Amino acid sequence: MVLDRPQSNGWWGRPLCAEIDLDAFAYNVAALKRHANPAAMAAVVKANAYGHGALGIARAALEAGSDRLAVICVDEGEQLRRGGISSPILVMGHSPVSDARRIVELRLTPTVNDLEMGRALAREAETAALRQPLHLKVDTGLNRYGTAPQEIVSLAQALREMRALEVEGVFTHFASADEGDKRFTLDQYSIFRAAAEKLPWIPVRHVSNTATLLDRPEMGLDMVRPGIGMYGLYPSQNVSRSVDLRPVLRLTSRIARLTSLAPGDSVSYGRTWRASRSSNIGLVMCGYADGLPRSLSNRGSMIVRGKRVPIVGRVCMDMCMVDVTDVPEVEVGDEVVIIGRQGEMEITVDELADLCGTISYEVLCGISARVPRLYLRAGRLMGAETLTTPLAQEAPVTTA
Repeated sequence: MVLDRPQSNGWWGRPLCAEIDLDAFAYNVAALKRHANPAAMAAVVKANAYGHGALGIARAALEAGSDRLAVICVDEGEQLRRGGISSPILVMGHSPVSDARRIVELRLTPTVNDLEMGRALAREAETAALRQPLHLKVDTGLNRYGTAPQEIVSLAQALREMRALEVEGVFTHFASADEGDKRFTLDQYSIFRAAAEKLPWIPVRHVSNTATLLDRPEMGLDMVRPGIGMYGLYPSQNVSRSVDLRPVLRLTSRIARLTSLAPGDSVSYGRTWRASRSSNIGLVMCGYADGLPRSLSNRGSMIVRGKRVPIVGRVCMDMCMVDVTDVPEVEVGDEVVIIGRQGEMEITVDELADLCGTISYEVLCGISARVPRLYLRAGRLMGAETLTTPLAQEAPVTTA
C-alpha cells in the first residue's frame, strides 16, 4: 500500500518528521556490496539504524541485498525479531550471561569473549535442542571489548568442544580506520590475520567497517560491516570517495507561528539574541529533545522557501526560532528544512556536525524516537513509524 503523505497538521502530530529515502538507501547498499564483492555483507543497524529507524532500515537493507544484520545488544535484536525479521542477526557488543536464554530463544548470534557465557549458551541451546552460532572478537588495539590475541585460540577451542555451540565467525574492530595514516590499522590487521590463521576452521572472518571497505577493499575477507556509508555519509574527510553515496535522511518541520518583533526585543531563554531591526521570527517545532543540538543556538541555520535563515536565541527542548525577516513571502505552514535539500540550498549532516564540534554519527543518532520516520520510494510514502504507530508497510520482509 501507499500511505497518504502527511500534512503539517495531520495525523503525524507535531509538524516534524525524518524522511527516509529508501531508493537512496538501496543504492548505497548495492554500491557498497559491489565494492566488497565477493564478501558477504552485514548491514549495521544498531542505534536505531543510526537514527533512521531500525525496523524500516533493516527490511530495506535485506531487500537491497544485505546477507545479514548487525546490532550492538540483545534488545536491538529482539526489536527486529518482533518486527518479523528472521535473517541472521549478529550482536556485536557485550551480552551478560543473564541474556543467554533470550539469545537462544531469539535465534541471535552473540559475540562471546569468555567461557562463562559460552557455557550458559550451551546449556540453553541443549535445552532447546538446537545448535547456537556465535562469533569471537579479537582485541587488536582498540582496547575496548574483545579477547586478547594470545587468548583467542584457547577460548575458541574450548567453545568448539561444546557440542551445542557453533563458532561461526571471528572479527576485530579498527581504532583509526577513518584517519589518513593507516599504519595502526595495518598493524591491527596483521595481528588479526595472525590470530585467524590459527583458527582455519572458523568460516567467517570480518574486519571491515565503511572506512576500511572504501580505503582497503582487499581487507573484505569473508564479510564486511558497513554502517555510516549505507546512510549516505563518509566516515571522515580522510576516507576515499571511491563509492558514490547518496544522502538518505531529510529532517523537516513547518513554520508554526510568526511573530513580529521591534528593535531591542529578545528571543528565547536567557535573552541571548535581540533584534537589531524590525524582525519576523518563525517558530519551528524542533528542539534538543528531538535531536537538534543546543549548541546551534545563534549559530546554525535552516532553509525556508529556498533561503537560509539563521537560528536565533537558544534552542529549546521542543522548539526553536528562526529569523525569516529576509523571506517576506513566508507563511505559517511553510516547510523548514533542518537537514537536507530544498531547491538549490542544502544543509548536510556534516555541516551540522562541524558546527557542533562533533561527528555525523552523533548528529544522526541524536534524532529522537518521537520524531516520525517516513519511508519514501520515488517520493511516495510507503511506510511510517511514530511513537504511537508501529511501522506499517505493504508486508513484512523476512529472510531465512
